[in-house]
Amino acid sequence: MNLAGRDFLSLTEYSAEEIRFLLDESKKLKSLHKMSKTPQTLQGKSLGMIFQKRSTRTRVSSEVGMFLMGGHALFLGKDDIQLGVNESIRDTGIVLSRMVSGILARVFEHKTVEDLAEHSNIPVINALSDTYHPLQILADLLTIEERFNTLRDLKIAWIGDGNNVLQTLLVACPKMKIDISVASPRGYAPKTEIVNYAKTEAEKNSTKVEIITDPYLAVNNADVVVTDTFVSMGQESETAARIKAFQSYQVTKRLLGSAKKHCIFMHCLPRHHEEVTDEVFYSPASVVFDEAENRLYTSMAVFNALFGGRT
Repeated sequence: MNLAGRDFLSLTEYSAEEIRFLLDESKKLKSLHKMSKTPQTLQGKSLGMIFQKRSTRTRVSSEVGMFLMGGHALFLGKDDIQLGVNESIRDTGIVLSRMVSGILARVFEHKTVEDLAEHSNIPVINALSDTYHPLQILADLLTIEERFNTLRDLKIAWIGDGNNVLQTLLVACPKMKIDISVASPRGYAPKTEIVNYAKTEAEKNSTKVEIITDPYLAVNNADVVVTDTFVSMGQESETAARIKAFQSYQVTKRLLGSAKKHCIFMHCLPRHHEEVTDEVFYSPASVVFDEAENRLYTSMAVFNALFGGRT
């Protein structure tokens, strides 16, 4: 499958077959790397990485992934370039298009990655925006498939905020024939248009999308339980109100008792105690560090596919 030159802004733009291809490529690259046979298919390729928001996993996985495949990554923090200060997004996109093979952008507003893509003639990769986090969800899907040897006919329960990670899960799960049940407090549900998109995809694929407020109902009979931060970067002024609103949404051993016995727990990190107890986070059910590691291999697969590498 040829994805060379494509942008990677949202999984709404990718079919189930294309997501499947990227997951299979991730598995292949992981296997080759474990055997010290990582293909050098990105030699001569470079990645400009725009970071408006700090990160551990995104930065490390991107830089290491490019290095392992023979390419080079340049970290461009908010204090390193002129974006949004003395230079427009349009001009930044045009300039970087003449110097690097692709742009990875971790930004506040989703419109920023859309504008970069509009004004660039190289692939633009969304490494997180306020609406979507597609690289994370590829890693999540890979982690789930490694545990269950399938994605089909599983149930994911999301407990917490209707944020970018959840919204990307809502896009991906119906396409991959996964049921998803979401429990969020009133006022913190995912965007209506994304829920509607997910429900339309669910109808096509005979899967279920459920948006409720009761975490115990959401977790009932789930194969996977997922949570994330209740206060994302840029929402610090809302911290007190959010902590109060989410006080009954902490993932505990008691809550997991409503899920299937083989249930796994996932969190994209960094983690805060109000989101999940140590008893769950460090339990045998937790795959959070496998999930973090898989960010490396799914990032490598995306870079390789979009930049025209061959494995």
